[in-house]
Amino acid sequence: MKYVLPFLMLFLGSQLWAQTGGVAVYKDPRIDLLLKKQADVNNLSTRNSSKRRTASGYRLLVISTNNKAEAIAARTKIYSNFPELKPYMWHQSPYFKVKAGNFTSRQDAQAYQKRLSAFFPGGVFIMNDIVEVNPDSSESED
Repeated sequence: MKYVLPFLMLFLGSQLWAQTGGVAVYKDPRIDLLLKKQADVNNLSTRNSSKRRTASGYRLLVISTNNKAEAIAARTKIYSNFPELKPYMWHQSPYFKVKAGNFTSRQDAQAYQKRLSAFFPGGVFIMNDIVEVNPDSSESED
C-alpha cells in the first residue's frame, strides 16, 4: 500500500504537461510616440551639455518651508517678477526649498537680495552653492 501511492502520483504526474506556446503582447502605438518625444526632449536638454559648466558661486535662498504650495507660489513669484533669475526648487525632507540665481560674485547676489526681500519679507539669504556658468558670458569677460 505504501508503494501504490508514490507510483500513482508518479503516473498521474507524468500526464501533466506545461503549457506550450507564447505570450502575445499588444501595445498601444501611442507609447512609441511618447517614447520618441521623450527621446527628443532628452536630446535637446543634453545637446549643449558640453557647453554648460559649473563653478562655485552663490544662490539666494528665498524660502524653506514644509508647505509645497508655498514653495510653488514663491517659485512662480520669481518667474513672474524676475524672469532673468532661474529658480530652483527641491524637496529635502521635510522641507521644500527654493533658491534663485546663478551668481559668480557676492556683490551681484547682494544686489538681487535687496530687490527680492521686498517680495519675500521672511528673508532672503545668500548661500554658497555650485552654480551654472554660461561659457559664452565667461568668454566675453576674458
